[in-house]
Amino acid sequence: MLDSSTAEREMVAGVLAEPGLEGEVAIRLRDVNKTFGTGEQTVLALRGVDWDIYRGQLTMLVGPSGCGKTTLLSVVAGILDCDRGGVVEVFGSDVARMRGGAKTRFRMDNIGFVFQQYNLLPALTAMENASVPLIIAGVPRPRALERAREVLTSLGMGNRLGSLPSQLSGGQQQRVAIARALVHEPRLIVCDEPTAALDHESGQAVMRLMRDAAVKSDRSVLVVSHDSRVFHFADRMARMDDGRIVQVRSQVGSAQEPEAGDVWEAAARA
Repeated sequence: MLDSSTAEREMVAGVLAEPGLEGEVAIRLRDVNKTFGTGEQTVLALRGVDWDIYRGQLTMLVGPSGCGKTTLLSVVAGILDCDRGGVVEVFGSDVARMRGGAKTRFRMDNIGFVFQQYNLLPALTAMENASVPLIIAGVPRPRALERAREVLTSLGMGNRLGSLPSQLSGGQQQRVAIARALVHEPRLIVCDEPTAALDHESGQAVMRLMRDAAVKSDRSVLVVSHDSRVFHFADRMARMDDGRIVQVRSQVGSAQEPEAGDVWEAAARA
């Protein structure tokens, strides 16, 4: 039986999860706090976050700089620990209760990362970069490279498999980064400002690829972004402010670029 505090949080999360596109919950957050520093230097980056994120959707997290978006993304991905008492369930597993090797293994098996700055290894080819998660997981090199080739080809990079990062454009490097995130078939893809360093055309192409390649019924994609040019790709948008989720809205549409002023007024100007 739920106590009054838990029941209230479930109700709040239900209110935030505006009806429209809900399916099975992929990520369940309850009373998630994150504190940095001590004493007078204490900073409360997350303040009792309650939020449900669904399978089969691309969810976008927006808000002003410093509001806690990247911190929350890092907690969901198991990179940062939240303060005691919070619940961070990812596909039914409470990441907040995991420690050490168990959390590392969970990330390796279930989470793919896409970063703003690509983070490709400069001495490795596109195919070798994309294969890194599999090689770390112990997959034999030939199998890992073959799987990387398949994913890169599906992303339109079949003719650049042997290219080094320095020989690729920004959009091509981000495609390699997406392939690296997808190669081990994770259930959760987390993206931190994936289009911020790209021009408009490349950013749109990357987000179309992300939707086509990553959004599946058994997966969930969580994107942190300030880039209002790509907000229309989201199935659901959550706005964050001062360490809290303050509004969540479903977007029913076909990922077409909106007219000026649409898409939730560019997420309240992020």
